[in-house]
Amino acid sequence: MSIHAAVRQFRAGQLWRADGWHADAAFAVGADGRLREPVDRDGEMIGSWVLPGMPNLHSHAFQRAMAGLAERKGRADDSFWSWRETMYAFAATIGPDELQAIAAQLYVEMLKAGYTHVCEFHYLHHQPDGTPYAPPEAMSLALVEAAREAGIGLTLLPVLYISGGFDGRALSARQRRFGHAVDAYLRLLETLRRQESDEVCVGIALHSLRAVPEPALREVLGSQLAGTGPIHIHIAEQIGEVQDCLATRGARPVEWLFDHAAVDARWCLVHATHLTEAETLQLACSGAVAGLCPTTEANLGDGLFSLAAYQDAGGTLGIGSDSHISISPVEELRWLEYGQRLSTRHRNIAARHEGDSVGETLWRAALRGGAQASGQPVGELRDGARADLIVLDESSPLLAARDARSVLDSFLFAGNTPLVRDVMVGGRWQVRGFRHRDEERIAARYRDVVARLAGS
Repeated sequence: MSIHAAVRQFRAGQLWRADGWHADAAFAVGADGRLREPVDRDGEMIGSWVLPGMPNLHSHAFQRAMAGLAERKGRADDSFWSWRETMYAFAATIGPDELQAIAAQLYVEMLKAGYTHVCEFHYLHHQPDGTPYAPPEAMSLALVEAAREAGIGLTLLPVLYISGGFDGRALSARQRRFGHAVDAYLRLLETLRRQESDEVCVGIALHSLRAVPEPALREVLGSQLAGTGPIHIHIAEQIGEVQDCLATRGARPVEWLFDHAAVDARWCLVHATHLTEAETLQLACSGAVAGLCPTTEANLGDGLFSLAAYQDAGGTLGIGSDSHISISPVEELRWLEYGQRLSTRHRNIAARHEGDSVGETLWRAALRGGAQASGQPVGELRDGARADLIVLDESSPLLAARDARSVLDSFLFAGNTPLVRDVMVGGRWQVRGFRHRDEERIAARYRDVVARLAGS
C-alpha cells in the first residue's frame, strides 16, 4: 500500500492563506486531520473560493434557546442588567440533557455559518439550587458531547464565579449554580483536562473582576493547572461595571487587571468596550486578544469598541457570537465595521491604509485573534494546522464577476444570502451543499427540548 494512501489530495481555484489568495492551489489532508503539503496537483477540486474556517472566541451555548425572548419593554429603562434577570430565569430551567440538545443545535448553526471552532465560556455548572450534579462535571460534559455530535472544534472554558459583586457579596439565589470555591474549581479543571483531544482543549475563564476576588484570581493563575492554555475574562463591558470597580478597587477594570496579573498573548479580554486611550494602548501592546461580540454588544446596549485606535496600536482581535442573537461571522464583522461608521460618520474604518480591503482586513484579523484565543492550530491553511475550512458558493449571484480583489468584501457586505456551501473540520466534511450531515435529528431534538422548556 502506498505511504500516501491515507492522505487526501485537494485543489482550490483560490485558496486563502495568511498572505492572501493563492490561485490554483493544491493541499493535502492527512489521516490525523491536519493539513500537509500536496504530493501532487491531481487532487479533488472542491471549489473556486476556499477560506479557513472562523474560530468563534466567545459563546454561552444555553442562551441560544432564549434568543428573542428579551425584546419587550420593561417597567424601567432596559439595560444589560435587566436582560441579565431574564437570562437567570431561563438558565434555571436547563439541565445536562437540555444543554446538550441546545448546544448541538447551536454548533450545527455555527458550522453552516462558517465557524469551525468555538470557545465555550461555560458557567452553568450546578443544579439550580447550587447542588453539584453527579458527576460534578455533567454540564461541561454535555458541551463536549454536543461539540462531538456536531463536529465542531471546542475550547472549553469552565468559569470561576465566586462573588456577586465587587463588594464581595454572596451569590444570589439565581447565581448559585454558577459558583465554585477555588479548590472545587481546580478539581473541575483537572477532571476536564482528561477530555482533551485534537478537537477539544480546556482553558480557564474568570467570569469577571466583580465575580472573582483578588485572592482567588492569584490562586488560580498561580496553580499548576493554569498551564499554558488560554485564559478568558469578561471585562469593562458596562459603564456600571467600570464605576463599581473604581469605587471598590480604586482603578478601572482593565487598569486593575494589568496591575495584578501578567496579561499576555494567552489572554482574551472579552468585550473591553469601555477603555481609556491608555488602556486601549496597553491592551494592544500586551499581545492579548480583544474578544469582540458586536451583535450581542449592540443587542445589550453595551457600547462600541475603539477599533481604529486599537488597530493602529497593533492590537489583536477576534469575534464571538456570545448570546447568539446572531450566529454569523459575516454579521459580526459587518457590524463591527458599521458601528464604527455610524459613530465616526466615515466609511471603510477597518482598512487603515489606502487601497486596503475592509473585508480582507477584518477576516484576516478575526482568524488570527480567534486562533490565538482558542489555543489551537486553527485559523490558517498551512502545513500542520487542523484542516478547518469553508467553501463559498461560487454559483451565487452575490459573487458573480467577483475576483480575488473583491470576493471577501462581497462575502461580508453584499446581502444576506448564505454563501458557505461546504465546511470541513479536522479533515472531515461536516456540511456539504449547505446541509449538515445530521441536522434533521439534532434540530428535531432541539425543538422538543425548547417546547418542553417553554411549558415549564
